[in-house]
Amino acid sequence: MIFNYRITDWFVLLLFSYLLTGCASGPASINSNEVITTSTFVIRDDVDVRPEVRADFDKAIKYLQEEDFERGIRLMNRIVERSDKSIAPYINLGIAYRKTGDMKNAEKNLTKALELNSIHPSANNEMGMVYRKTGRFSEARRIYERILERFPSFLPARKNLGILCDLYINDLECAMANYEIYNKADPGDKRVVLWITDLRKRMESQ
Repeated sequence: MIFNYRITDWFVLLLFSYLLTGCASGPASINSNEVITTSTFVIRDDVDVRPEVRADFDKAIKYLQEEDFERGIRLMNRIVERSDKSIAPYINLGIAYRKTGDMKNAEKNLTKALELNSIHPSANNEMGMVYRKTGRFSEARRIYERILERFPSFLPARKNLGILCDLYINDLECAMANYEIYNKADPGDKRVVLWITDLRKRMESQ
């Protein structure tokens, strides 16, 4: 089983919209027979998943896509009981619990994901969001910086670090550096262009 995480079209591949206001990612996907290659970023996790588990996973993803979090979480929890070595269900549970405000269970599942793969970009990015949501800003910064040191092209963490530095810890130089790196890689994100313009004005007025 191959899990593909693609930067250039990240949230189309992962089935959910990328929400700029919270920098939330969508559910991690399972793809049983296709490897998507890009010039930027691909993560592969090879896990043996039985067809019946795959069918339930697809159904759980559909629930999450429709924001039916109760049924999605319930089914995804049944999946991890049968396939506890697969990282994508844990990441999806982390995302779903965070979206429902259950930070305790979000962190619990993301911790399990990181136990399976401590350098997984998506799991680290989501854990950083949980840290931010629970006021642990220094921990969020450390986890973003750690994953970006290893995967500097991982744009979701790059944007999240910029937002953290800008809005939560008032490190404007950090924010500008990360916004500009992100903007260079994804110049079509007009909101980040506006953030850069606003941030530059604030820095000049200091």
